[in-house]
Amino acid sequence: MEHPENHEQYKGLQVNSGVTSQPTVNPYRTARRARRPELTAAEYVEGIRKGDVSILGRAVTLVESTNDRHQALAQEVIEKCLPYTGNSRRIGITGVPGAGKSTSIDVFGLHVLRLGHRLAVLAIDPSSERTKGSILGDKTRMEKLSQQPDAFIRPSPSAGSLGGVARKTRETIVLCEAAGYDTIFVETVGVGQSETAVHSMVDFFLLIQLAGTGDELQGIKRGIMEMADGIVINKCDGDNVERAKLAASQFRNALFLFPPSPSKWKPEVLTYSGYYELGIDLVWDMIDRYFDYVKKTGYFERKRNEQAKYWMMETINEQLRHHFYGIPEVRALLEQKELRVLNNEQSSFTAAKDVLDYYFSTLRGDK
Repeated sequence: MEHPENHEQYKGLQVNSGVTSQPTVNPYRTARRARRPELTAAEYVEGIRKGDVSILGRAVTLVESTNDRHQALAQEVIEKCLPYTGNSRRIGITGVPGAGKSTSIDVFGLHVLRLGHRLAVLAIDPSSERTKGSILGDKTRMEKLSQQPDAFIRPSPSAGSLGGVARKTRETIVLCEAAGYDTIFVETVGVGQSETAVHSMVDFFLLIQLAGTGDELQGIKRGIMEMADGIVINKCDGDNVERAKLAASQFRNALFLFPPSPSKWKPEVLTYSGYYELGIDLVWDMIDRYFDYVKKTGYFERKRNEQAKYWMMETINEQLRHHFYGIPEVRALLEQKELRVLNNEQSSFTAAKDVLDYYFSTLRGDK
């Protein structure tokens, strides 16, 4: 059909007919790939034992899932993997944001691989409180290590629950050990509550500090210092060498103020440069000395046993909490009590007692 603007009375104006309507479906789009078949627990264990990284990754995803069916399968896989675990060195790595944890893990990991070991890195990544999302970008800061076939790097979102992600991280350690990784690094979110959870699942706890950032004593916090089995001052290079040595001296002096650790091991303070890979072998030698010491004294086995009991109790606490909030009547009563507390009609303590009394009476079958 001729466009009206192309009539003679509109000389000098010409309107083209345009193009035909394009299809809404992309012609270059390929057919959707078929979903991978679900594996049985035995197939998961077999793949993990063979060192299949793809199946190991799928098993970790299973552990991290909140789906009840996935959780049941994950627990079955973990149970079957337990006989092949316990032969690794579990090392927790923490430090303030910007201390160079990921860069240090990159060079520490390469050193471990050169010694003939297989390494798994489990990084706990902080999640947004608003969107609940995580960047999960630790692999990008471990550029060299992520290219190594004998290294497995797995970032996990904290998702606002450090206790939950810590339990899943411990279960992931079991899977990695069954896959033949004899060295496990667990990187924490940063200095805070996550350190206690990570300390309860590792054999050696390494604290990375910085020098030349202002108040050197600001980094000397009693809780984190008491947990550390070794303290290293990063970025000891260039103009920062003297400041790093001074900070190391201050940390050594501070350690004298703390009571002896349960292992009776005296934490060492060293300096190194993760970026320039200086002093990495000295740090690893310190870790070797620690393991030789605790295995000779028997503390290594005692600590592993204490950790196993700790995580049994933590799992019981988590399941009780899940059961408590999973009862609709309890949730409804909680809402009523919250309103009474907010209106100053009842104290927080008596309201909590009423809810707990109702819960325990429900368990006994009184209601």
